[in-house]
Amino acid sequence: MKKFVLFLAAVCAFLPAFAQEEDHTADSLRHAFGRQQVRPNTQRGTDYADTLDTGNPSVKVVLYNNGTYRYVKDPSAVADTTIFTEYWDVRAVNPYRQSPDPIPDQFSIWVLDSLDTYCCPNQTTIRSKFGYRHGRRHQGVDLPYPTGTPVPATFSGKVRISDYVGGYGNLVVIRHANGLETFYGHLSQRKVNAGDWVSAGDIIGLGGSTGRSTGPHLHFETRYRGAAFDPSWLIDFETGTLRHRLLKVRSWYFNPNQRYVQNVDDEDEIFRTDEEDRILAEQKAKEEAAARARAEAAAQKYHTIRNGDTLSGIAKKYHTTVKRICALNPGLTEKTVLRLGRRIRVR
Repeated sequence: MKKFVLFLAAVCAFLPAFAQEEDHTADSLRHAFGRQQVRPNTQRGTDYADTLDTGNPSVKVVLYNNGTYRYVKDPSAVADTTIFTEYWDVRAVNPYRQSPDPIPDQFSIWVLDSLDTYCCPNQTTIRSKFGYRHGRRHQGVDLPYPTGTPVPATFSGKVRISDYVGGYGNLVVIRHANGLETFYGHLSQRKVNAGDWVSAGDIIGLGGSTGRSTGPHLHFETRYRGAAFDPSWLIDFETGTLRHRLLKVRSWYFNPNQRYVQNVDDEDEIFRTDEEDRILAEQKAKEEAAARARAEAAAQKYHTIRNGDTLSGIAKKYHTTVKRICALNPGLTEKTVLRLGRRIRVR
């Protein structure tokens, strides 16, 4: 082990220069690196033996008891951002409800950079997919998970919630440095506390069937600023791979009816598929219809019947006609007796 440590110490001397070079070439690597699929790491639950400085205060080398090592970001440097202070709540499932910032129509999230690692929550066939189920919104995916089976953190981050939360049962929520949050529900036990920093692959709980559950499984969610989207946009659960290091996000991903759609590559990384165009068109039509309904509601005007009111007098007051008032009020005719206090629409 001593020789191994000395070797790594020598290697670490080159890391700061390497990190700087990587920063300078980030734009040129963005396309190829961002679209890479990522296999899960193999350090799940492996105890570490020691850490080494690298000369870069935000990067450490972690030595594991099985003789392996890897570079990791120092949590004290990564956690010192507003991501881990703003809208931070150790109880609320969605702390962003009062946020004035809307989610952009299209944006990108770096899921992993060259020093990050990833661990698939479980390589398996999804038992229950994202979307509405039995009339209830299902905001994640359900993965088969026997009671007592260790559950790893998918990405590195800080635990925001570790508590028993309603239908989720024992729930752990981890916020990551890119703003994403991952949810792990129905656990039989929680192994972390709110405020803990965890690395990808660290065991954060044990599989179970707590809360609103019909049997042992892991309920896994991915959210951005409180809005849930299908985790299959990120992870291919059948193969266990992370689909891309760079996730291109569109606002319709957060539609509760929208599940993962296979994208097709072109020179610009991703172009809109026919499915995307259909969904965007439907969404635009709904937004336009809602806007028209709001405008119509704002333009409506009502009159409360007072002593001496007549339909012709009311029509004259509001610069309209008796016929129009009758059309706006089903059951109202020119012969209808106007009762005091009745409210009729005049526009």
